[in-house]
Amino acid sequence: QVQTVESGGGLVQAGGSLRLSCAASGRPFSSNAMGWFRQAPGKEREFVAGISWSGGITYYADSVKGRFTISRDNAKSTLYLQMNSLKPEDTAVYYCNTVRRDYETPFGSWGQGTQVTVSS
Repeated sequence: QVQTVESGGGLVQAGGSLRLSCAASGRPFSSNAMGWFRQAPGKEREFVAGISWSGGITYYADSVKGRFTISRDNAKSTLYLQMNSLKPEDTAVYYCNTVRRDYETPFGSWGQGTQVTVSS
């Protein structure tokens, strides 16, 4: 199983950018498709973006398409999420996890997440 540690969150104004990182350990990182998820206060955790093991296939939720970019560096066992044109509704705790072949169903354990707060 892959263990993850998320970082890079913070407070940013609307329209700003952040880059999240997810450091993975355990099962070989390069053998897993990975995804980003988020959970806003009072809401269920939702899918944000997914990426194949090679990085050649990416998949996004409609709410972030065109603004967020998922990528990975298998040599560093690290997953990234570049977030641009941030909106207040992007405020949430962001998590990474291994995902199934549909790129949006998580199946591993959750890390502690990283808080992203977007002010208007």
